[in-house]
Amino acid sequence: MWSRLSPKTRRNILRIAPFGVIWFVMDQVFTISDYTSTDSPSVRPDEAIALDPGIYLFASLAVATVGCLVGAIELLYLNRRLSQFSLTTKLVVKTLFYAALLTAVVLITFPIAAAMEMDTGLTDPRVWERLQGFLVSKPALNTGVQLTTHLVISLFYAETSEHMGAHVLRNFLTGRYHTPKEERRVFLFSDMKSSTTIAERLGHARYFLLLRAYYDALADAIVDHGGEVYQYIGDEIVVSWPEAVGVRDANCLRCVLQMKRDLRERANWFEAEFGVAPDFKAGLQVGAVTTGEVGALKREIVFTGDVLNQTARIQGLCNALGADLLVGDELRARLDAPDGWTFRSLGEQVLRGKGQSVEVFALEASGHGAG
Repeated sequence: MWSRLSPKTRRNILRIAPFGVIWFVMDQVFTISDYTSTDSPSVRPDEAIALDPGIYLFASLAVATVGCLVGAIELLYLNRRLSQFSLTTKLVVKTLFYAALLTAVVLITFPIAAAMEMDTGLTDPRVWERLQGFLVSKPALNTGVQLTTHLVISLFYAETSEHMGAHVLRNFLTGRYHTPKEERRVFLFSDMKSSTTIAERLGHARYFLLLRAYYDALADAIVDHGGEVYQYIGDEIVVSWPEAVGVRDANCLRCVLQMKRDLRERANWFEAEFGVAPDFKAGLQVGAVTTGEVGALKREIVFTGDVLNQTARIQGLCNALGADLLVGDELRARLDAPDGWTFRSLGEQVLRGKGQSVEVFALEASGHGAG
């Protein structure tokens, strides 16, 4: 079942699920804390809901569901819609939005829980009397504080995840690379064409906006084909796949082809906005790397191995060999060209700084020239 989902769907599930977990765990902590004070004389029975197994299960599922809903809204909608606004504007909009959302959650879930406790239906006037009493009570304030805490912690997770990358954060939390590990990975080095000329023409501020739009245009292709962004280096992006993922269905090649297709589809927008439609040249290779955490002042997960240097050098041959996409021999041996495309050997090439030559291949549209 899981394997049948698209890479984008799997990625979204893995990004959203931690929100549900965070909200569920926080709810259990607060529930235990509240349970010890349910007999407090300051809390009237007609204000608070007494927990029984059924209500506890309903509340736990409701909280986890709301957590997932917040995650979906935050990651799939609000972040994109507010990406161009200032931090102050984002904070104001999100505060108002989530205040309305959490109020709606309380107005929906409290009557259901009250009806369950009284073993009656939602049409019973007593349910709505309980809601009115609750809204002006201390338990309502306590609930508001708890929900706000849930929200703040989950949004902090969201910001950390988006800045570090979901894969990287997950690896840090699980300690996967605390001890260095050797693995085989596919690497893509992609470099914008004529970037120096474009930067001089646009100026630093406009060029930065172009870069941001350029990377946004490439993002869907990387996600759709299971890639992980390793580094942004100026106008260069380094993408990586575990070998099995990268070679399956030629994911790494299809990723590059979709990246180019997506840029072409947005060419008119780029021309209108910046006066230029960006394109790129790329190199691909597979090989062994050692992966581990490094850094004293700032922790990062890094890859070390000859394959990174080799892939960068292969990409650097694109101009000299007149190709948009070059594939190293070791990766070529693991791949079949996608339908409508073919590999053409460009012979053995001595890579800069390397003594051993590598055969490189251009991926070309059948009968139409380079990628």
